[in-house]
Amino acid sequence: MSRRLAMVIFPGFQLLDAAGPIAAFEIAGRYQPGAYDLELLAAEDGETASSAGVAMRARALHDGPWDTIMIAGGDGTRSLRRLAAIVDWLKRAAPHARRVTSVCSGAYLLAEAGLLDGRRATTHWGRSDDFARRYPKVRLEPDRIFVRDGQVWTSAGITAGIDLALALIEEDLGATVTRRTAQQLVVHQRRPGGQSQFSALLDDGGVYGRFAGLMDWMRERLAEPLGVERLAAQAAMSPRNFARTFAADTGLTPAKAVERLRLEAARTRVEAGHEPIDRVAEAVGFGDPERMRRAFLRSFGQPPQALRRAARA
Repeated sequence: MSRRLAMVIFPGFQLLDAAGPIAAFEIAGRYQPGAYDLELLAAEDGETASSAGVAMRARALHDGPWDTIMIAGGDGTRSLRRLAAIVDWLKRAAPHARRVTSVCSGAYLLAEAGLLDGRRATTHWGRSDDFARRYPKVRLEPDRIFVRDGQVWTSAGITAGIDLALALIEEDLGATVTRRTAQQLVVHQRRPGGQSQFSALLDDGGVYGRFAGLMDWMRERLAEPLGVERLAAQAAMSPRNFARTFAADTGLTPAKAVERLRLEAARTRVEAGHEPIDRVAEAVGFGDPERMRRAFLRSFGQPPQALRRAARA
C-alpha cells in the first residue's frame, strides 16, 4: 500500500530542505515500487519560489488524508504571519496523519500550530536561541541531527533533512532499502539522530572568522583550564568584550564552545580505540567521567560506551 506523503513549501523555502528528502523518498521507491505517493503542497496552487530563486510547482493545501506530513524550512519562516494558512492547515491535518515532520526552521510552523508543546524537538542551530525564546513549551535539543517524539519528528538544517528522510524510510521499509537508498544518494552512512549538529563546524576553524586561530589554540589545550578570562587574554580582549563578541560571531558562548571541542575530541577517542573512558575524560579536559557522560547524553543522546559499541559494530 502506497504511503501518501505531503511536502509543504512556501515562498522563501530552502531548496535542499525539500529536494533532499524528496530525492530520498523517490530513490527508496525504486527499491520498493509504490512505497510512496509524494505530493508537493503550498498555500496556493502554482509555482513557489525558493530562497535561491528556483521555483517548484505545488498544489494548493488540501486535506489528504496523509500518512506523513513534512514541512520544509527556510528564510520564509522569518515572516510567520504570511504562513498563517499553513499553520491553520496543520492544525486540521496533523491529527489525522500518522507522522508529522519538519526540516530545519520548518519546526517554527509545527510550534505555531501547537504540535510541539511539551515535546522534544530540534531545528537549525542558527535559529535555536530564537526558537527557544519564542516557544518555551518546546523541549528544544539544539545539538541533535533529528529528534523523534512520538509521531512528531523534527530535524536540523538543510542536509539533515536527508538524515530524517532516511530514518523515516528505515521505519517504513527496513534497513536494507535504507542502506541502498543512502548508497544511491552517495551518503556515507545514515547519521544517528543523536549526532551533534556542530561536528562539521568544529572540524573547520574557518567558520569562526576572527576566532579561528583561538579555536585552534583551544584544541591544543583541552586538558587545561579554559575559562573566559584565559581565552580573553589569548584573544587580547577584555573578558566582557570577548564573551559578547565571541557569542555574536560564533553563536556559542565561550564555555559552550570549549565543551563542544572537548566533546568532539572525546568522541573521536572513544570511537577510535580501547582507551578507558575515565582516561579520555581526563585527557580532553572533562576530568570527571560522569561529567563527560552527561555531556554526551545532552549532545549525542547516548553515553560514551554506547557510541563505542556502535563504532565497533
